[in-house]
Amino acid sequence: MKQFQYIRPITQQSVLAAIAQPGTKIIAGGSNLVDLMKHGVMTPDKLVDINKLPLRNVSTVKNGVHIGSLALNSQVAEDKQVVAKFPLLSQALNAGASAQLRNMATVGGNMMQRTRCPYFYDVALPCNKRNPGSGCGALEGFNRMHAIFGMSEQCIAVHPSDMAVAMAALDATVIIAGKKGERRLPFVDFHRLPGNTPQLDNNLAKDELIVAVEIPENNYAAHSHYLKIRDRASYAFALVSVAAALDIDNGTIRSARLAMGGVAHKPWRLTAAEKALVGKPANAASFEQAAQVAMQGAKAFKDNAFKLKLAPAAIIEALTHAAGLA
Repeated sequence: MKQFQYIRPITQQSVLAAIAQPGTKIIAGGSNLVDLMKHGVMTPDKLVDINKLPLRNVSTVKNGVHIGSLALNSQVAEDKQVVAKFPLLSQALNAGASAQLRNMATVGGNMMQRTRCPYFYDVALPCNKRNPGSGCGALEGFNRMHAIFGMSEQCIAVHPSDMAVAMAALDATVIIAGKKGERRLPFVDFHRLPGNTPQLDNNLAKDELIVAVEIPENNYAAHSHYLKIRDRASYAFALVSVAAALDIDNGTIRSARLAMGGVAHKPWRLTAAEKALVGKPANAASFEQAAQVAMQGAKAFKDNAFKLKLAPAAIIEALTHAAGLA
């Protein structure tokens, strides 16, 4: 591993000043960054440890919950108000990794984690995300885990987070600090599609810091479900995942929230399918129609064509569980 400097500022202003310098990276739990450094994928000159910042609280705010970016995944998953009001998030976090990793990984770090595409992790292979202009090895290579939505000729990798899928479905907002103060960004706009700049995973500037995520109150607690389909039940990334939440009144769907993981470079919000569910009865026919709508525009590669069948089946199953019909 390349030698690096390590600093541990105690104020947010000091962190912002440090990360503005070239060659710096933030470290909190380090559950992804340390692996990337060991593989030589990321080689920072300096690590800025932000664990001294007071960003670990999970607290009630007007019309929702405020989750500090340093809150541990395990802490959030077990928080009483999260479990009661936003069970979809708790389910996604508990599906996301081993208990050991959940006890180290932070909310902000979870958002910032990078793809597990093998071409990204192997520095001997071409990858536009790691080395812009080198090509995308997965396009003609092994692409079983890769995207069916939103990909480009530059990159077909997927975002690995489970937590982020639930956050996208729950209309969360990201609070970001910079030299000019704080800004708020809808969670669905935080991550990026690859386009011609696959090396950019998100819309966080180099000199900015995630300080919190806020989730607004909703009527989905009684009817929500996170479904993760993976190769093994132990620690594994999703082939396909679905965050489903329904507001049901007398058997009729008043509103719906749907997002998928394992299918795109970012958490994939299914807004057209959500609209298709509104006003419909909460039954199998409605769910099958929504799944068909959700799959419009999907495209597979030689090794991941199975996702074209798996994804709609997962949507139907998640909605069925959310509605209490399983």
